Amino acid sequence: MKLKTFRIGGVHPHDNKLTAEKVTQMAPLPTQAMFPLSQHIGAPAKPVVAKGDKVKVGTLIAEAGGFVSAPIYSSVSGTVAKIDNVWDASGYRKPAIIINVEGDEWESEIDRSDNLEKLENHPELTAEEIINRVKEAGITGMGGAGFPTFIKLTPPPTAKATCVIVNAVECEPYITADYRLMMEHADEVIEGLKLLMKAVGVDKAYIGIESNKPKALDLYEMKCYVFSNIEVVGLKKRYPQGGEKQLVDACIHRQVPAPPAIPVNVGAVVQNVATVYAIYQAVMKRKPLIERYTTVTGNELAHPANFIARMGTPASLLIQACGGLPDGDNKVLSGGPMMGKALPNMDAPICKGTNAITILTGEDVKRKEASPCIRCAKCVQACPMGLEPYLLSRLTEMPNPDLDRLEKNDIVSCIACGCCQFTCPAHRPLLDTIQIGKAKVMAAIKSRNAKK
Repeated sequence: MKLKTFRIGGVHPHDNKLTAEKVTQMAPLPTQAMFPLSQHIGAPAKPVVAKGDKVKVGTLIAEAGGFVSAPIYSSVSGTVAKIDNVWDASGYRKPAIIINVEGDEWESEIDRSDNLEKLENHPELTAEEIINRVKEAGITGMGGAGFPTFIKLTPPPTAKATCVIVNAVECEPYITADYRLMMEHADEVIEGLKLLMKAVGVDKAYIGIESNKPKALDLYEMKCYVFSNIEVVGLKKRYPQGGEKQLVDACIHRQVPAPPAIPVNVGAVVQNVATVYAIYQAVMKRKPLIERYTTVTGNELAHPANFIARMGTPASLLIQACGGLPDGDNKVLSGGPMMGKALPNMDAPICKGTNAITILTGEDVKRKEASPCIRCAKCVQACPMGLEPYLLSRLTEMPNPDLDRLEKNDIVSCIACGCCQFTCPAHRPLLDTIQIGKAKVMAAIKSRNAKK
């Protein structure tokens, strides 16, 4: 197999896939589960339960708060304790529904069997019905972005989808949640892909897998051999290969223009492999998005593991199941070391976008002291979006940032991958600064558009 990759930039951090061959465990049930109402891009969900209400696993507890929004379902059975603000992975206290767990009673319509349901046996599943079930199940992008999935399946009239690309790359160091899901549920993933193809109305699909997952490449080549319209694409090990625009470039050699352009503008609908699995469960099993594969890992962690974790489970419970925090200084991240965010509170809950809890210990916790930029241009070479990170950082650091110049230099195209900061020999906080500048420019663009 000839390996492919994207054209611009990229870096090669150490894999540290400590849990790659650790079979997934069921995470312990919490005594209390917390469900933030903002687990997706767009408007927060609106509660449909109140204090004292009884719920089961799969009960709707919050409905979509707008077109770009998604409903939330209880992953536990018990009693609604209150609706209050809790810390989430963003570092802010946000409204959440808090449920005291009592037993494990499920809604009756959810099919909990292991029977594989195939699309060809369900002629009643039209494209519209598939999209409606995805929407009702509250599925959002599970690779981190959290964009409501049903919207991706209904592209605007100005865009025409020609293929579906499954993002099975998982290029972030340490994380193996998607890999374990791929290995343990290959048939369901393929059926989910077939559902996606029917929903979008395309007859071609690609599954992108990096070469550091040879077992997954072999498994999916074997499984997809009988499907002439599903191509398994082997990808060179290179970060951030799992970025949407980088994956589109690698798989079909098309480059997505700067925002507001999205992959479907060049014909591709991209979905994370965990999202594809969730689509299968929602459509074929009537199972809303209530749990996800999550890696808990770290070089000093006693027993790193992969879990199927119920939404709302405190991160601390999963860390305890892995032996607890190591001795010494620790930084607990939601996500991996390149794009993850430090948790402000150990009880922040597992949400739809939580693919990992990574624990950095000792020297890995400490940032090296920044020194002046030496104009080496390594950040420019590493940027997969073709930007000039040193310039964007410098413009943002000015006492009165020139937002027009930042916008002209395409700061909104930054995907926050961290390649610039990773490669900088002067240890400049490039990503941190650029994200501040990007937020200011995005706010200015939003204000400008509102006046039109």
